[in-house]
Amino acid sequence: MAREIHTVGVVGLGTMGAGIVEVFARNGVDVVAVEITDAALDRGRDNLTGSTDRAVARGKLAPADRDALLSRVTFAVGLDALREVDLVVEAVPERLDIKRRLFADLDRTCKPATILATNTSSLSVTEIAAATGRPEQVVGVHFFNPAPVMRLVEVIRTVVTAPEVVADVEALCARLGKTGVTVDDRAGFIVNALLLTYLNQAAGMLESGHVGREDLDTAMRLGGGLPMGPLALLDLIGLDTAYEILETMYRRGGRDRRHAPVPLLRQMVTAGWLGRKSGRGFYSYEKPGSAVVVPDGWAPSPAPAGAAAQVATVGVVGSGEPAERLAELFTGAGYDVVAVTGELDRLAGADLVVTAGPGDPDADRALFTALDGICKPGAVLAASTTRLPVIDLAMATGRPADVLGLHFLDPAPDRALVEIVHTVRTAPTTTATARAVCERLGRAAVVCADRAGYVVDALLLPYLNDAVRMLEASYSTADDIDHAMRLGCGYPVGPFELLDRIGLDVALATLRDLYRQSREPGLAPAPLLEQLVTAGRGFRVHPGD
Repeated sequence: MAREIHTVGVVGLGTMGAGIVEVFARNGVDVVAVEITDAALDRGRDNLTGSTDRAVARGKLAPADRDALLSRVTFAVGLDALREVDLVVEAVPERLDIKRRLFADLDRTCKPATILATNTSSLSVTEIAAATGRPEQVVGVHFFNPAPVMRLVEVIRTVVTAPEVVADVEALCARLGKTGVTVDDRAGFIVNALLLTYLNQAAGMLESGHVGREDLDTAMRLGGGLPMGPLALLDLIGLDTAYEILETMYRRGGRDRRHAPVPLLRQMVTAGWLGRKSGRGFYSYEKPGSAVVVPDGWAPSPAPAGAAAQVATVGVVGSGEPAERLAELFTGAGYDVVAVTGELDRLAGADLVVTAGPGDPDADRALFTALDGICKPGAVLAASTTRLPVIDLAMATGRPADVLGLHFLDPAPDRALVEIVHTVRTAPTTTATARAVCERLGRAAVVCADRAGYVVDALLLPYLNDAVRMLEASYSTADDIDHAMRLGCGYPVGPFELLDRIGLDVALATLRDLYRQSREPGLAPAPLLEQLVTAGRGFRVHPGD
């Protein structure tokens, strides 16, 4: 039976530390809140009172409950105030040398039974524990910001953490109303290992000029269904924090190139562009600490230089539900639609032709060659497939300037995104025409260069593959990984829920395309994913399976 923890010490009262104090005090736990100087202590007290006052103003906390909460907190300078607490959680800067010195001091100060916990987001809990004479009583307790709101806590055990210590912390998480996910000590744990790899890749995509800043964030919000775009999220986290976590993951995680911070991140950190907290990151803000974005000199994706051609008639080539939904979408926007499955001659007068084929490379090339011979000069030929580079289709015609990709993430109204994919041969007028069509359809359009996965799949599928590898390595369960990403990042669904929705065969095919183009070892499909596709199974058994 887990012991009950009555008094908790929190060391470090920045935004995260003050939030952790609030979590404990809200749930009836007495807290000793510690800083190293009087000035730092005053700032920590202000952080706590500011947070609770805002909660009262929003109607999330009654004034009497706020007063009771604050009465449970004792503020102190120095570690001597922690001698009799049952648990200490540190939230000091994310540097191993600082944390090791602190834990050595806590080991000498706290009573023998005290559990020592680190809120590190990426550092080795084992190395921190080794600085003490009680490594069996050291554990990671990783809260997420803002701690009073986010329901997830990652509980990190080392090879020597006593099982009863883990059980005590798990029980405390439940008492706090948090969902605890217990994992072993490895770089990034669950959330950061998956999240930061994705964010780093997104920053690299911007750095390479593949897609613009606003288009990138729009793509992942509307096309990926995520609560924030990756660049806006990096600004919220702090570019320096993200950089340090990635560096740690790279050093501790086998030096995977995808964990090495992209050069753009280092340049921005060196320049002092740290995100919201400095007032400038990937976006510019009204003032340091503000969430209000203001215009800056970072140009958005440029509008194509050409004038859009008039489109009155749209041809949709293909069969099945995707083609039917595209035809309905264009019809609903007032276009004359010619839907064909075999009689391509009917497309001779179309201004725009969108193909919705199954994605067979040879068949798609042959289709574009046939369309080139049928469609009138100047007609735009658009591929909605993601399986083949658009340039391959363009060069199967005698009019590559008129060919682009027009990838509808889903014709359904709640996925209002279209990726406009230009090749090195696409004319500006062709891209401008596609933009005008998307605007008439009421769809947000993002423009990107021609590469496997375009934007959304190129970022989303590697993240899902990383989750499969994590499961494959028996680091955690599918349920816990899904819980971690939903509760720790605010994602609408976890990676395994999403994979089952997408279809493992579809995900595998896209990952093979990404790997074939990049030859990046980290993008090779996880063997477990290939095995499940071969077996015809998903990650969970669904009714009727």
